[in-house]
Amino acid sequence: MKRVILITGISSGFGRETARLLSEAGHIVYGTVRSARDMTGQVNYLRMDLTDIPSLKTTVSDILDKEGRIDVLINNAGMHSGGPAETTTPEVMKLQIDTGFIGMVHLTREVISAMRRQGGGTVINMSSIGGLMGLPFQSYYSAGKFAVEGFSEALRMEVKSFNIKVVLINPGDFRTNNTKSRRQFLAPTDENDPYHQQYLKTLSVIEHDETQGGNPALLARKLVRIVECRSPRQRYIIASFDQKLAVLLKRILPGSLFRKIIEGHYKIK
Repeated sequence: MKRVILITGISSGFGRETARLLSEAGHIVYGTVRSARDMTGQVNYLRMDLTDIPSLKTTVSDILDKEGRIDVLINNAGMHSGGPAETTTPEVMKLQIDTGFIGMVHLTREVISAMRRQGGGTVINMSSIGGLMGLPFQSYYSAGKFAVEGFSEALRMEVKSFNIKVVLINPGDFRTNNTKSRRQFLAPTDENDPYHQQYLKTLSVIEHDETQGGNPALLARKLVRIVECRSPRQRYIIASFDQKLAVLLKRILPGSLFRKIIEGHYKIK
């Protein structure tokens, strides 16, 4: 069945590939970008910035005026910052939370209002493995994803009677432009920063894991199947075996033991 889909952040990575595949599958796809230079391809592009609340309202209104409904919202857009919690600038900290959580919440509120009136829909929220466990030197990224987790779990129960489904996606590491994008939002540490040496060691592990991660097309194809599924699960963990194992170990091991495993992986002493 053809669906009207709104997906945020389609200038690259998961978003671009997912929008393309959904469009090729015959769905009516609206994708958001922040700048005109990103507008390429066959999807219906809309300019929107998650930190600009009026632009969110305009985006939803424009789609409803043209299509009369929004069947699926995929909250994909976000940002990746990195650095010590103590020395990350307040500006980057605020931008991470505003983009990764607050903006997503405002957009979701606009869309579920339409879904409620039309009799149902599906909201797919992109969380992360970092939303299930805190990642060192990505504290504000993890905090935002933890917030997405709690918001989604609560929202799922609130909108159940309106036939609105809420699905969480927890990707592991994939080869996207996240590594490159994070570089502009790294805390400016230097040798005078008490975290400097440990931060560099851990950052090298983070970037290695990302550059050796999976093909984004695999996740995109999975998202298409989820969109087209009549009864999607509440959560999909789409990650390597090691990362899925880490999620399991987080659930069953004492906290102190699990922390040692994570510290070992990220070379924290």
